[in-house]
Amino acid sequence: MNGLEIAKGYYEAFGRPMLENEFADLLPYLAAGLVGNGSERFGFDDEISRDHDFEPGFCIFLPGEDVIDRRQAFRLERAYAKLPKEYAGLKRQPLSPVGGSRNGVIRTADFYLKAVGAADGKLTARQWLTLPDYALAEAVNGEVFFDNLGAFSGIREKLICMPEDIRLKRVAGNLLIMAQAGQYNFVRCLKHGEPEAAQLACVQFVNAAIRNVFLLRNRYAPYYKWCFRALRQLYGMERFADKLGFLLFGDCRDDAAAERKYAVIEEIAADMIDELQDQQLTEAVCGDLEKHAYSVNDRIADGDVRNLNILAAVNE
Repeated sequence: MNGLEIAKGYYEAFGRPMLENEFADLLPYLAAGLVGNGSERFGFDDEISRDHDFEPGFCIFLPGEDVIDRRQAFRLERAYAKLPKEYAGLKRQPLSPVGGSRNGVIRTADFYLKAVGAADGKLTARQWLTLPDYALAEAVNGEVFFDNLGAFSGIREKLICMPEDIRLKRVAGNLLIMAQAGQYNFVRCLKHGEPEAAQLACVQFVNAAIRNVFLLRNRYAPYYKWCFRALRQLYGMERFADKLGFLLFGDCRDDAAAERKYAVIEEIAADMIDELQDQQLTEAVCGDLEKHAYSVNDRIADGDVRNLNILAAVNE
């Protein structure tokens, strides 16, 4: 079982009975699930993941103190702390009397404030522009087991898809990076006799390409160490992931390898342009990703967002 399955099994075996038997009066206001930071929230965990911050457990999300006060929240925290310390061969980590930051009792507002900087999930244009993809991914990943009040899921729904103008701004910025790093600077670095810089250009190109694949699927790219795993799980992306992976290996000091890398860069650029055209996001008719970047940017409806630097929404 992966971490999500373990969490849900633990909740069904112990969490649900505890809540139904001891907190029937609060149950209409609660939500539970496994969401946020950590490989298990994405379903990416494996045996190696279990060497730290891994345990059977789940989150109980509470509304504000006007609905569930501190005394009631403390009762919930104590009850959660008393749940069995072992499940599926795994031991729970020691939990402080006031709960844990990853599992346990968490105010909905506190979760979203930490995840995206807005307790109610209402992001300003600046926040949408500057939040890293992985932060947004962590705000909407995992699984909500139940949400009787609907408050936690309501905020989650606001964040699952970013505003279209912001998405286009990010796509445009990533396209420009792909153009500059892959189609332009990779070859120039080689001509300058700097194979190390050429490899860095490949890394920049791959990073931007991955982010755009997710954006074009209306998804968020996770933290960099899980990007390829997540990419391969997207339908039809296995071969594309292989191409990107190829660019990260091999010696740019070898002329034949470098030539093959440039060919693959152009293949990936062509694939990206095909997708942009299929989604009718570009009016450019060429193989130059920079021209497509500005064409995508021109489609942004909000003039203030459109007129920002084309790289304004590209974040590490």
